[in-house]
Amino acid sequence: MEKKVYSVDGKELRTITLDDNVFGQPVNEDVIYYAITNELANKRVGTACTKTRSEVHGSNAKPYKQKGTGHARRGDKKSPINVGGGTIFGPKPRDYSYAIPKKAKRLAMKSILSLQAQSDRLTVVEDFTVESGKTKDLVKILSNFAKDERTVVILKDNDAMIKRAGRNIHNLSFLSYNRLRAHDLFYGRKVILLEGAAKNLSEFYKTEEEAQ
Repeated sequence: MEKKVYSVDGKELRTITLDDNVFGQPVNEDVIYYAITNELANKRVGTACTKTRSEVHGSNAKPYKQKGTGHARRGDKKSPINVGGGTIFGPKPRDYSYAIPKKAKRLAMKSILSLQAQSDRLTVVEDFTVESGKTKDLVKILSNFAKDERTVVILKDNDAMIKRAGRNIHNLSFLSYNRLRAHDLFYGRKVILLEGAAKNLSEFYKTEEEAQ
């Protein structure tokens, strides 16, 4: 797949051939759904906790005698049918995370990258950084490629300065080429792919397949 490479000023520089093994795959919607669902489940904290009748603080005595009052027979005040009583089948702390096969996750990333490339949401930009670490310098660069929309920047390495410059920008997220997130990548309205990251992605997925 041929893509134009742009400068940080938004000017066309040259063309680059993206690896069809990564950016030219058929889009598998099912595996994309599984990958996004898995990421959201793994992010769940699972700390919700309610008390059962055995854990609620209160007396174990009956509120009134069993017979002769005309009322229904009652147990203690901690009964779930009483206000302030225990909870029936309430949530308890649990772990929602689970793992999906590595092949499925890899296929999901390839499908999303291919989908973004085929829909022209993906733009290849020459490698750049923000040496000053200032937000205004990064905003000046991004304004040439994206407006006020959800934007994803795929980096060739763990660039601390560019991440520092972008942490105050709304709807902007950074992904390293070897640590992609399906949710951010799929819902990104604009994907900015650094030229070096495009080459690294090809090598990364090639290495992963050779290791199988």
